[in-house]
Amino acid sequence: MRVTIALLVPLQRSAQAVIDLVLPPRCPACRAIVDGDDRFCSGCWQQLVFLTTPCCACCGTPFDHDRGPGTLCAPCLADPPRFDMARAAFGYEGAARSVLLSFKHGDRQHLARLMATHMARAGADMLGGDVLLVPVPLHRWRLWRRGFNQAALLARVLAGRGHGALAVDALLRVRATLASAGMGRKARAANVRGAFKVRDRGLVRGRRILLIDDVLTTGATANACARLLRRAGAVEVRVLTFARVVRDGGSTIVHPPYGNGIEADAH
Repeated sequence: MRVTIALLVPLQRSAQAVIDLVLPPRCPACRAIVDGDDRFCSGCWQQLVFLTTPCCACCGTPFDHDRGPGTLCAPCLADPPRFDMARAAFGYEGAARSVLLSFKHGDRQHLARLMATHMARAGADMLGGDVLLVPVPLHRWRLWRRGFNQAALLARVLAGRGHGALAVDALLRVRATLASAGMGRKARAANVRGAFKVRDRGLVRGRRILLIDDVLTTGATANACARLLRRAGAVEVRVLTFARVVRDGGSTIVHPPYGNGIEADAH
């Protein structure tokens, strides 16, 4: 018997209602029950630090007031990054930090859907067209221990939504690095020196690259990857992450661009 669309839709809604009753949607940060999938509870929503304009034209560090188009922050002026631009959805604190750590270390891989949605909002001007999505790679031993590369998962979701072509293995991590938590800027840069390799120069030559990662801290990893991609012939290297550590004096809480949760995927 053929099931018509008119009959199928009510059946799907009924099935979803049963699922929601047994397994109600929960806040991705604190796990409180909420009224829809991929929505934060009101308390966690208020913790989110949205990173939008005004900000540094290069690295995206938020400014406390509008300093004019093209303005760079002092660190970017003093030591220009190797990438052309970096943007992140949230400051690495509060609910955003909880989501990222749960995703990365709590094996909650389904959070990639929510994270990629916010990344697409933050990087709307960087996505689409002929952009090539390149995730920051993990070393094979860390990949074996964790079971997945969080950057690759985010890049796959973005590519699946039509935000660019995916080159999941364009970069290789050929040297294991130490965990960088607690390291300063210089130590992080030394830690990733010589750690990466471009697998196929022909894949990136002449391309606009969007480097995907979960969090931007000092930019050492992004710089190391961007330097190699540039040498391989990439015409542009930009960086998009879910969160970033905001330098002292730069963080300001920005009112959410839309209501509690995501109503539609941003393209």
